Amino acid sequence: MDVKTPNKLLELAIHSLLNEESAAIQALEEIPRELFVPLFIAAFEGGHKNVLSAMVKVWPYYCLHIGSLSIQEPQHELLKAMIENLPVYPAPSSSSRGPKLRILDLRQDTDCRITCPEVSTKTPSCFYSCAYSDRSITKIERQLCCVNAECKTLLPRPVELLVDLSLDGSLMEKEFLVLLMYKIEESLGSLHVCCRDLQIDKLCKCKCTLKFLDLKCIDQLSVDRGSLSDITSILCRMIHLESLSLSNVTFRSLSGKVFKIFLSHLQRMEHLKELSLSSFCLKNHLDRVLRILPPGLDFLYLPFCDLSYRDFKFMSQSPQVTHLKLLNLSNNPMYWGDFEPFHTVLINLSGTLQHLEINHCLISDSAMSALIPALIRCTRLRVLGFASNPISMPMLVNIMHNLTPMKELKYVIYPIPVHCYERWHFQGSLDRQKLAIVQLQLKAMLELAHREDMNWITYCE
Repeated sequence: MDVKTPNKLLELAIHSLLNEESAAIQALEEIPRELFVPLFIAAFEGGHKNVLSAMVKVWPYYCLHIGSLSIQEPQHELLKAMIENLPVYPAPSSSSRGPKLRILDLRQDTDCRITCPEVSTKTPSCFYSCAYSDRSITKIERQLCCVNAECKTLLPRPVELLVDLSLDGSLMEKEFLVLLMYKIEESLGSLHVCCRDLQIDKLCKCKCTLKFLDLKCIDQLSVDRGSLSDITSILCRMIHLESLSLSNVTFRSLSGKVFKIFLSHLQRMEHLKELSLSSFCLKNHLDRVLRILPPGLDFLYLPFCDLSYRDFKFMSQSPQVTHLKLLNLSNNPMYWGDFEPFHTVLINLSGTLQHLEINHCLISDSAMSALIPALIRCTRLRVLGFASNPISMPMLVNIMHNLTPMKELKYVIYPIPVHCYERWHFQGSLDRQKLAIVQLQLKAMLELAHREDMNWITYCE
């Protein structure tokens, strides 16, 4: 018999059951608990909202994760149905199929299984449960250990809902937040909403929403458009951030009180691995930021920050810029003649740098010629972006000759050579026929170097 036959039979049985939703819901009281996971996956992928609603009520495991299941717009109704039916009150039933679910995780994670392996049935646990909030299920259950059994049965069962939130003002977001608020009220305080990844568009419009979130849980924060004063008021409640992304932030002065407070909060973030400050004017003040960053920083994004030669000079001497895996300095004009500081930055990062972006930096042929010796020492480099710089065709050919021996380098985003424009980088002045010839020439060079695995791409207006 074919080894795959039992799996095929199981799939056929599950799909046959889901074709009769009422029968599938009734069967939840009888089927072995081992079938819940494959049934859940099939019901989610097939959009069986009623079956999912019923499954959440009688889920026989401690935790339930969306994991690697695909979430597109049609699946949002499924997620809402799961939240609506998440048992938060009353206390657990004595029935064998009473509510055992304590952690519902609606975040996508390709490495996460639908339910965590059970280390012990007496003290079930979840690898992804909240670790920081005072209202986390782990801390509440420790407190309940001190309560006698009779009182414990009368108390609401602590439940945790793990979500990633994007506060963008859309109707879908507003409906989802209303549902969360209702569920928190229904739980009489037993439901802990744990948001790990929070993305905010226009911070001034989200202040009321932020009041019902426990900001201690957040490890990834992204804010687009907001005042630095408002940002510092929420950063003071976040102590475990691993990723901070701020763009289009307004503040009066780099010497003012608000910026000093922001730096003090940044200094507390010992776990920070990723920092992005976009359209955040730091001219001649980058040293104040770099000095307080943890040495374990992996990703640093500084596009549109108006960085000066002085900033690059300090960067070349900073211990915080010696172990980065990603550095993005795009849209910072480098029009000075001395490229020694940036050359030193690249040398310092040669052992760790995997992704470098220096697009739109006004880097000329002479500058690239000075940087090539440092670039080729970055042997771990996988992605290089230097698009929209005034580079000539001979220099582009020279760069390709130097980069093709770099076996780890797979993606290069290159600039369109200046000879392809009537006036360099003026919209509408690109000669696409000349560009096509450039692309054919680069392709032939890659084939000659036996680097068909390397992708050279560019952007056209």
